Amino acid sequence: MRVHLFSAKRFDRTSFDAANKVFGHDLRYVEAGLNADTVELAAGARAVCAFVSDLADDAVLTRLQALGVRHVALRSAGYDRVDLVSAKRLNIDVVRVPAYSPYAIAEHVLGLVLLLNRKLHRAWARVREGNFALDGLVGFDLHGKTVGLIGTGRIGMAAARAFVGLGCTVLAHDLRPDDAATAIGVRYVTLEELLRAAHIVSLHVPLNAGNRHLMNAERLAVMKPGAFLINASRGGLLDTDAAIAALKSGHLGALGLDVYEGESGLFFEDRSGAVLQDDRFSRLLTFPNVVITGHQAFLTVEALANIADTTLGNLTTLERGETCVNAVTS
Repeated sequence: MRVHLFSAKRFDRTSFDAANKVFGHDLRYVEAGLNADTVELAAGARAVCAFVSDLADDAVLTRLQALGVRHVALRSAGYDRVDLVSAKRLNIDVVRVPAYSPYAIAEHVLGLVLLLNRKLHRAWARVREGNFALDGLVGFDLHGKTVGLIGTGRIGMAAARAFVGLGCTVLAHDLRPDDAATAIGVRYVTLEELLRAAHIVSLHVPLNAGNRHLMNAERLAVMKPGAFLINASRGGLLDTDAAIAALKSGHLGALGLDVYEGESGLFFEDRSGAVLQDDRFSRLLTFPNVVITGHQAFLTVEALANIADTTLGNLTTLERGETCVNAVTS
């Protein structure tokens, strides 16, 4: 099957070329992201492979169908940028990678917590300038602190195990409590109880129409004064303006982000020579207690290999006319 991979980076080529030795698809790499302006680059393809930042709305899907594309393979777990209703109407299959490495995301979350707590980013910058003063670098022991996990799916569970291993008390909120979490000492509570008690809150839920801005001004205000908030899930879960206000007031102790609600058109490209046009993002960068990474939590060798293998396997299943277990429907 001829497949056009949009938003293709060097690491995509490496992982997909390696995995494709088994599957034998005709892979074409497209550096541009998929959107209404670039959809014509799908001409000649039977399937397109979209990244988390690509857009497959009604207009894009309609044009894809006209070009002969019959499958959209997401190389991500999230599918909030795909119009599933339109895909169904147009008879376009949508498949995804539901789990590639929960450890990659959970470990990145832990890294953000450690970085913010021990001010490693500030210490690194000081030492490079010959400044070995320790004032302003005081952190706290994670051992004995309370961590609140909103969502205990695969990633949330991996994070729970990590924090339990560090001696933290772990609270969780999920519509479907997991017995495996309870077995390792995680205690399920209401969202308000979690926010009031946790020294660190980490988001581990997918984005949907019902939870956009899950963390808004009201919920940020409920959080323990000085608590940390970590989001390596989806940017739209956090109201950025509300977070900025909470940072300015000092109520929010620190913010660690791997995702951002305005990341489309910003992340995944080198913009070091340009002036950032997103004023909210620029404001976030001014806070010493904010650390942002550019949606890289998934970026491990293991995760990339799993993404490529599952994506190409999904397409092979569709090529055979079989039902794909990783299909996404409206």
